[in-house]
Amino acid sequence: DWHYFEPLIKVLNTELERRVTYITSDQNDPGMDRQDRLYQAICIPPGFFLTLHFNMQKADVVVMTMMDLDNLQLKKSINPVHYLYLFHSLGSTHMVDHANSYDAYDSLFCVGPHHVKELRKRESMQAMEPRNLFEYGHPRLENLVTAARSYNESKQQGDMGPSALPVVLIAPTWGENSIFNTCGDELTGMLLDSGYHVIVRPHYQTMQLTPAVIDKLKNKYGQRPNFEFQDRMAENDSLFRSDILICDWSAMAIEYALGLCKPVLFIDLPRRVRNPDWQALGIEPQEASFRKIAGDIVSPQKLDEVPGKIDRLLENRESLGERLQQLRPKMVFNMGHSIELGAREIARLADEKAIQRKDREPSGVR
Repeated sequence: DWHYFEPLIKVLNTELERRVTYITSDQNDPGMDRQDRLYQAICIPPGFFLTLHFNMQKADVVVMTMMDLDNLQLKKSINPVHYLYLFHSLGSTHMVDHANSYDAYDSLFCVGPHHVKELRKRESMQAMEPRNLFEYGHPRLENLVTAARSYNESKQQGDMGPSALPVVLIAPTWGENSIFNTCGDELTGMLLDSGYHVIVRPHYQTMQLTPAVIDKLKNKYGQRPNFEFQDRMAENDSLFRSDILICDWSAMAIEYALGLCKPVLFIDLPRRVRNPDWQALGIEPQEASFRKIAGDIVSPQKLDEVPGKIDRLLENRESLGERLQQLRPKMVFNMGHSIELGAREIARLADEKAIQRKDREPSGVR
């Protein structure tokens, strides 16, 4: 998750002149290579020493992208640390995640109004003290919008013309009820036979947990000229080149539609649920409500309807794109300004915590 931390760290180190220590469990993490007089990177492999570090850390503010703090092996410190969660998804908090995944955090950098609404409802239902729900935004969406604009401008200057075949990107979530684990073979074959250029981009968890499913697809369709396989989730080229996304319950569909203003066709597979009591909040998850906005839905038992739905969505892509573009600032905070505002909030929280720490220290220690 270095790409979520790097821009914040850069502003903290340079503009705000704050000292940052970066902890990773991956020796190949790009964060290990950053050089700055106010920056230090430490690699602590998973296991006893990482658990011990969490138990004993003394930072004023700890910023994390890991859910379920205090629920699993990594616990909050015995010292007074302010824990801040950095959302890295546009999805909701209460269906795909555990009910208490975010309870241990003191501050949460919310992507949009839906996060604030869901978290406040959770606090009310559990009689929790209100926490600092900062209106942050989603820097990756901002970067995607900027990169897509540059891509389209370079494409126009290069006069490459339209692609010979409509490009369909299949990029679902992972798990036994995801597209590739249920109907991926039939869907891919049908799209190839219908004359689309198909990019298959599985979730990395699918590659790790059920590699045989993906190997079967590659072996069966890998020689077809209109089949393409992409296993790098961080790349954007397949997003830019595609005309439409086929997805299931992945929050990536929201990012794709809002960032690129392109349609999404959802295969109506069973919901991905880790919180069996998600309906208690009385709030429809973003992953569900957004489906009605971003495109169309098709039953896995009616995959023969997919080509017709794709063609209709592509025919109406301009009007849909305009609606999605107007929706961005309503769904996502601080488009274009999130990093600077977020870094300043982290610095403010650190200053506040440092003052509290000094107030607790005996006068002789100061």
